[in-house]
Amino acid sequence: MQSNWQVEFFRGVALESWRRAMSPEQTRAEVDFLEKTLGLGRGAHLLDVPCGNGRHALELAKSGYLMTGVDLSEEFIAEARSHCSPGVRWIQGDMRDLPWVAEFDGAYCFGNSFAYLDYAKAREFLGLIARALKAGGRFVIETGMAAESILPSLARNRWFRLGDMLMLSENRYDPAESRLDIDYTFVQNGKVETRPTASYVFTVSELCRMHAEAGLKMVELLGSVAGEKFQLGSPRLILVSEQGGAAQFPTNRGQ
Repeated sequence: MQSNWQVEFFRGVALESWRRAMSPEQTRAEVDFLEKTLGLGRGAHLLDVPCGNGRHALELAKSGYLMTGVDLSEEFIAEARSHCSPGVRWIQGDMRDLPWVAEFDGAYCFGNSFAYLDYAKAREFLGLIARALKAGGRFVIETGMAAESILPSLARNRWFRLGDMLMLSENRYDPAESRLDIDYTFVQNGKVETRPTASYVFTVSELCRMHAEAGLKMVELLGSVAGEKFQLGSPRLILVSEQGGAAQFPTNRGQ
């Protein structure tokens, strides 16, 4: 698996499948959750990383938040910019290269992008987030790749219908690397295209420890945006933390 597979994956048909999978109702529920959980008022400056096509940031901007969205996909950033939304700064860049120091009142990372980072890169990312937050600023991260979520029900093949598109996911788990390799096959208008991905699986304990080492104090562990507590088999894990201490390891990137 190439380390930069994301560059080739997140374009064209893969982005279209994501647009179809994320309904306006789901986006609204997630935005409502973020507003409630971050506990900030109008005018607060939030970081959305990676922001995709800006589905969360655009809604939050409408509510009066100042937004910065960062994403590696040139196509998604161009789509986000096309909305010409005031109060939003769009940056095409790597989530592992965040230059800010004590700039944001809150931050969030939704989707499975965090799982694309191995242990060392995940620790580094959390350190950059902690550095970018003002004292007491909250960080909300969502992942479907926590070991307690994915391993009890790991399936090898799954089909999804997205309008006139079919998508097949084929899973292979590498226990030595704690890595889930997924090949996505897209079928649309007689055209078939397969693209590989790789996601790293961490236990909840490992995720909490990484946050603590980055200077992020854990606030709560949730199973969905509905607010129920996370438990074994919950399909998603949402970790809510806040900036609250010095990192226990050096952070060199983004300087």
